[in-house]
Amino acid sequence: MDFLTFLQISDTAVRFAIPLLFACLAGLFSERAGIFDIGLEGKMLAAAFFSAAIAALTGNVWIGLLAGIGASIALSIIHGLASITFRGNQLISGVAINFLAAGLTVLIAQDWFSQGGRTPSLSDFGPNARFTKIELPFAIGPTEAEAAGQPLSILIKEATWFQQIYSELISGHSILVYVGFLMVPLTWYVLFRTRFGLRLRAVGENPAAVDTAGVSVVGLRYAAVAICGILCGMAGAYLATGLQAGFVKDMSSGRGFIALAALIFAKWRPWYALWACLLFGFLQAMALRPDAVERLVQIDIPGQLLDALPYILTVVILAGFVGKAIPPRAGGEPYVKER
Repeated sequence: MDFLTFLQISDTAVRFAIPLLFACLAGLFSERAGIFDIGLEGKMLAAAFFSAAIAALTGNVWIGLLAGIGASIALSIIHGLASITFRGNQLISGVAINFLAAGLTVLIAQDWFSQGGRTPSLSDFGPNARFTKIELPFAIGPTEAEAAGQPLSILIKEATWFQQIYSELISGHSILVYVGFLMVPLTWYVLFRTRFGLRLRAVGENPAAVDTAGVSVVGLRYAAVAICGILCGMAGAYLATGLQAGFVKDMSSGRGFIALAALIFAKWRPWYALWACLLFGFLQAMALRPDAVERLVQIDIPGQLLDALPYILTVVILAGFVGKAIPPRAGGEPYVKER
């Protein structure tokens, strides 16, 4: 595998990792506050549909993004009501959200667009209907290739290694990709350098102590669930309006569960979550380039095995074979205020 091929696979890995990263950070906020949320998949799916549908109806991807975030927050509130207010089983509530989103998205899509449970391609509604690639300054892109009168691939191949990294790996992504990476240090700062983050983590470890200090446990947990909804909404919106150009049935394809596995693999830490999601993204990217993988390992690997690798790793992590990951002590337990 040559260096340029590796960069191209890494570029694809970054695109695949972003929805996982948003969802992983969403679960991080929720679970740090003691609310386990396996409904990440359903929230991503709902956000993907409503962002694509509203973007198609309005021709504006930003309105679509807000609609996707709104749909995800609505499901988060339902999860919050079930698990915080009514002290129900958090796992059952998450499963119900997944089923609800899987059924409603297809039903509404068929009613609105009559295209077999999918939305029309956003490419048909103009450039503002989806997130487009951003060419950073001094990067080699289509504009430079047109000016030079040469194919873009030739210009990239003849460039220096630094220019190849900058043009192939760093430049050329949609704005949500850069927002996703910026969310990692922001999440770290909020959780570990602010009073809100300290209280949020304390709620996940010892809610009774937080309550004794006069801080609302319910309020903090609802705040965490709302942040989870916002991040899941961005994950779903990126799937439908950034990574692809429209919604199709079950397009989240288990990414919510992969994000949960990445969260456990990362031991509920933001920076570790970034590398875990990039690992899963790289495994998904390799499935698109089986020829390069075969040249690297000198073994004929079935494409189906490469497709299954992220899900195999998910099962391995969730089964507890990758180190010892200790969740927040009060996670999954409804808080009952002592009288």
